[in-house]
This record gives sequence, C-alpha cells and structure tokens, in this order.
Amino acid sequence: MVMAMSERAQRIEPFYVMKILQQAQQLESRGQSIIHMEIGEPDFPSAEMIIRAGKQALDNQYTHYTPANGLPELRAAIADSYSDQAIIDPGRIVVTPGASGALQLVMALLLDPGDGIMLADPGYPCNRHIASLFSAQIQSVAVNEKTDYQLTAELVEKNWQENTRLVLIASPSNPTGTLIPQQELSAIYQLVQKKGASLVVDEIYHSLVYDQQVASALSQGEQVFVINSFSKYYGMTGWRVGWLVMPEGYIESANRLAQNMFLAAPTLSQHAALAALSEETGVELKRRRDIFHQRRDILLPLIEQAGFRVKTVPAGAFYIYADCSAISDDSMKLCDTLLHQAGVAITPGADFGSNKSASYVRFSYANTVENLQEGMRRIQQWINEKS
Repeated sequence: MVMAMSERAQRIEPFYVMKILQQAQQLESRGQSIIHMEIGEPDFPSAEMIIRAGKQALDNQYTHYTPANGLPELRAAIADSYSDQAIIDPGRIVVTPGASGALQLVMALLLDPGDGIMLADPGYPCNRHIASLFSAQIQSVAVNEKTDYQLTAELVEKNWQENTRLVLIASPSNPTGTLIPQQELSAIYQLVQKKGASLVVDEIYHSLVYDQQVASALSQGEQVFVINSFSKYYGMTGWRVGWLVMPEGYIESANRLAQNMFLAAPTLSQHAALAALSEETGVELKRRRDIFHQRRDILLPLIEQAGFRVKTVPAGAFYIYADCSAISDDSMKLCDTLLHQAGVAITPGADFGSNKSASYVRFSYANTVENLQEGMRRIQQWINEKS
C-alpha cells in the first residue's frame, strides 16, 4: 500500500535522459551493442592527479565534516581561479554537493512560494524541476536560433512579470552549447539590477568553450550569483563537488541554509578538487578540451548529412541540439526507435522544455570519435532503410 505522497513529489517531471540511459544499459546487459550519445557526462575518467589527491586524503584520514561552506583552502583556490577577471572574497563562496546542490541552495535562498523564476526554453531540466520543488512559478521563455537559444535583455524585459524575482541563464547552455555574448550579458545584468531582482548564471561548462575566450559573469559586478562545478570540465561527476559565488550580503544566510540542507560537500572530494585546480592538472584538462573540440567538428557534419538541421553551431559544452523534423515529428518516439532498432541512444527535446520539443533531439559528443562515427553510421543506415 502506498501512503500519502506530497504534491511536489507527484508533480515533479521525469528526467528522460536517465530513463533512456537505464533502457540502454538494460539492452547492453542482454548483449546488444549501444552507442551512447545521450548522457551529459565526460567519458574520460578523473585525471590521475585528482585521483591521487583523493587517495592521499583517505590515507590522511580526512573523513570528518568540513565547514558547511567548504574547506577554506578550496574556497581560496576557487576565488583565485577568477583572479584575472574579478577579485572574489573566498567568503562569498560556498562549496556544494555538485552544481545541483548549488542550484538548490540558491533557490532556497532567493525564492518563496509563488515567486517567479524566468528561464530559457529549451534549457537544463533540473532548473525548472528544482524551482518547482520550492513552489516557484516557472516563467519559461521560448527561445530560438535567432538569439542562439539564449535569453536577451529584450526578451527578459518583454516577459517580465510582477512576481519575477529571479532570472536564470546558462552560458554555455545545455542542451545547445551556445553562449551569451558579453555585451548581452551586461545588458541582462543591468536590467535585472534595475528591476530589483536576482540574476543567477550557470557556468558549469564555462571552461569547455572552443574558438574563443569568455569572461565569467562575475566580471560584471558583485550583484550576481554564479554556479559552477567540478563535474564537467574537471571530469569529477561522481565526486559531487560544485560551488556557488554570491553577493556579500547573502553569506550568512547561505551558510545557515547549507548547514541544514547538506552539512557539507564530501570531504575527500574537496581535497581532490584542490588538485583539480592545480597547474599540473590544468595541462591535462586543456588537452581533453581540445579533444572535445575535435569531436564537435567531426560530429557536426555527420549529423547534418543524416538530415538533421543544426541551426546554430555550439560554442562550448559537449552537445549538439538538432532539428529532427525532416526525419520525424515526434522526437520522443524517434529516440526510442533509434535506441531499440539502431542501437544508438540520444535525448529527446522534451527533456529540455516544451518549446517545439517534438522537433528536436540532443546529441552528446562525450564519447570517442570512433563511437560517434559508428553511431551516426547506424542512424544513417536506419534512415536509409526507413525511406
């Protein structure tokens, strides 16, 4: 018998990519070959220097809680990583259990029930899901290739509502890998300031940018909340370490919330994260970024040759968001069919919102070039047989 369940538990939407991954793994357990182009996780293991630091922390018996806002030396190292763009007091930083912990923390800090949070559609699903847990009003703004699938100051102004309290943007974004230009970011920052609301910028793919250098939103001024993580660029998904940088006036409240929400991020992981910020590790991480860049340039034309339309080239992250309408008008069904008939796992647009989601799919190139080429060969063969 199922006892009473909270309304929030009943209304939370599924994370489709995890369902697809589970199905793919079940097929693999039965002996079917599956090419994974669905999951948003680097295929590289954590760098050896990071693993070595984690082992050393365990040998040193660093197994107790850290302060709720994180190891002082890690917060100092994170602050120093911004030194060429902005001077950040380490006290403004809270180390969290992944970027998800930072998202939960910042929403708990800023949103009351009924408050509005404005975000782009398509966008990372957990942004709206977590906001929903705090009973916020989700104010999704449909975006397209004309703005590189990003919010602009004009769109923010046009869609502003009386209860809008928070604007959440991501650069580079998931699922599109697109950036917000610095001039546009500045305009959004100034507009949100003028409105008396809060701007939260998700920068978890910030170091995975190709062909150009970009500045953190922290370079705009102190009145911005920035989320980042050791998961994507640093290749530490399973270690669960992220961080939040906030304006000075929120430090005490954020620390109290952190104490009650998660006590502290994993201690061993924080010591490993220190090694991730070292110059030695940085050399390896840049090498891996170059590999992702190469993969993007190889996969993109193969996707287009298969009949998908890529309306804007991703500038970062490791995703390509593609219009599949020439192949299917139901991306959910298409992804299910490709998984079971072609042995290729990709993600339907429905994971990222409702804005023309049936016409889009996301490809992840967090896989080897050989596997990406084989995955597209299988998809092309399936398309040829279907037609």
